[in-house]
Amino acid sequence: MSRARCFEWYARFKRGRTLVEDEERSGRTSTSSTPKHVETILRLVHENRRRTNKDIVTIVNVLYGTVQTSLTSDLNMHRVAAKFVPRLLTPEQKERRVAICQELRQRAVGCPSFMSRFIIEDESWVCGYDPETKHQSSQWKSPGFPRPKKARQSRSANKSMLIEFFDIRGIVHHEFVPEGQTVNAEFYCNVLRRSWENIRRKRHELWCAGNRLLHDDNAPTQRALVTRDFLAHKDVSHFRIRPIHQIWALATSSSFRR
Repeated sequence: MSRARCFEWYARFKRGRTLVEDEERSGRTSTSSTPKHVETILRLVHENRRRTNKDIVTIVNVLYGTVQTSLTSDLNMHRVAAKFVPRLLTPEQKERRVAICQELRQRAVGCPSFMSRFIIEDESWVCGYDPETKHQSSQWKSPGFPRPKKARQSRSANKSMLIEFFDIRGIVHHEFVPEGQTVNAEFYCNVLRRSWENIRRKRHELWCAGNRLLHDDNAPTQRALVTRDFLAHKDVSHFRIRPIHQIWALATSSSFRR
């Protein structure tokens, strides 16, 4: 603040003022930001939420600032970008997923050991190295020293696929896919056979109970005929691969207790 402004505020406080906010004053009455215009803007936004402020200005014939104020202050709206999702679900699919989630929740509440029956399989790409994050490369600097620099880095092109099996207690089996190996149905069946041995050794009580559930992706490798035949074999009859929205039906099936 300037010296004159400090003297001015000192005089105001000396006269008994206690607030630092500006006093209310009568200004020019707004002729464009009216309830009618606000209602019109709201209707236009509901018709097409991708309309820009310029489009609304052209239609309503008001100032740009009036449209911006009506959207942000009066209607409490903010323009946001759409986020990417794997897929858009239909209302029927959403209702089905909600019903299945409620069913799974009820089963988990009624049976404390329900979640411990799952063996989950997943794949991940493991890079040779990851570049430093902005926080990791930060350092203390004095005013007299220049700002540190670093070259732009990218993630390592040398990467391997990791296949892991885990449950509520931790990792049961994991292995890296050999370089140049294609993850086909035959290779996946061999991975299942090796994971079967580790499950028998590390989760012996779950093995003996015979009610474990295997859940993995719905990839072509998992849905191949060779994989399904392998899972139907007597050595791996306890395992059934299904999407997550069908687990609740499998959990009640008697085939898991053979």
